[in-house]
Amino acid sequence: MRTDQVWRRLFVTGWLVSAGVTGLAVRQWQGRLREAEARAEEAERTREEAARRRAMEERLRIARDLHDSLTHSISVITLQAAVAIHLAEKRGEEVPAALEAIREASTEATRELRRTLSVLRDNEDFAKDDGLERLPVLIERAEGSGVAVKLVVTGQERPLPEAVSNTAYRLVQEALTNVRRHAGPVATTITLDYRPASLVVRVEDEGPRLRRPWAPGHGLTGMRERVEALGGELHTGPRPEGGFTVHAELPLPVSADLDDLADRAGQAQP
Repeated sequence: MRTDQVWRRLFVTGWLVSAGVTGLAVRQWQGRLREAEARAEEAERTREEAARRRAMEERLRIARDLHDSLTHSISVITLQAAVAIHLAEKRGEEVPAALEAIREASTEATRELRRTLSVLRDNEDFAKDDGLERLPVLIERAEGSGVAVKLVVTGQERPLPEAVSNTAYRLVQEALTNVRRHAGPVATTITLDYRPASLVVRVEDEGPRLRRPWAPGHGLTGMRERVEALGGELHTGPRPEGGFTVHAELPLPVSADLDDLADRAGQAQP
């Protein structure tokens, strides 16, 4: 009996030792597996960062080339317009509105080119001074070119994250540019709908119906890239009754909504 008990104890002890060794081996194997996965992720991250850096360098080179060539041409236009305005004023003649518009547009174009190059140099996606606070200036410029703009704001208007505000401004800017370019001086409505978790930007014009197949150009492609970079959605296309629609939904961070609710709760307390 004693011999059987000894063998049982030895068997149990051996089984426990084997289980412990097996568990230790499994933990070591899992640790090595995690280390291998971490090294693989780090290598993939390094490759992605290198690819982004090369892409940024190429974009910067293209931006510099475009800046040098376009700025020179636009500067010539600005100078010629300024000279024509000066001569007209010197002769006591009324300065044509077209000349004033050319000078303002060319000056703005030069400023936009410099800002774009600066943004690429700083490795940022958005210019810091192009938020919705500049929307009245943009509307005024569009109305000066003959576009009748109506601004509609719905929901609870509140401060927006910089990236969202800049993207919304750029969407409206590109949409109004397309209206002037393709539809001409037609009535256009800009709607900003402040929702709890998103900002909806909608631009609709009452231009004529398209008589040829429609395909998005570079401007709309740029719009989509900006919207998708924020995790939003963009829908564009001609309207059945005529004109064109740009509809974007830009998500807002949850933290911003919580802060807003906290502020309102604090104001409600006596």
